[in-house]
Amino acid sequence: MGKAKLKTKKGVAKRFKFTKSGKIKYHPASKGHLLTNKKSSRIRRLRKARTLAGKQEKFVRKLLPHGAA
Repeated sequence: MGKAKLKTKKGVAKRFKFTKSGKIKYHPASKGHLLTNKKSSRIRRLRKARTLAGKQEKFVRKLLPHGAA
């Protein structure tokens, strides 16, 4: 018998995407609501996507087995 297929964690697949070079990008939290008491510079910063590195990246890669983002 062969190995069992690895399932993709769908919640993770919705939150993270792979770049062309293989890095994992995501958009930071804290931009859903209550924006009036946050500085506009902070809101601008939150618009930009960020990339994961280190242990967090390894963890997310386990949850997205075949580049399913």
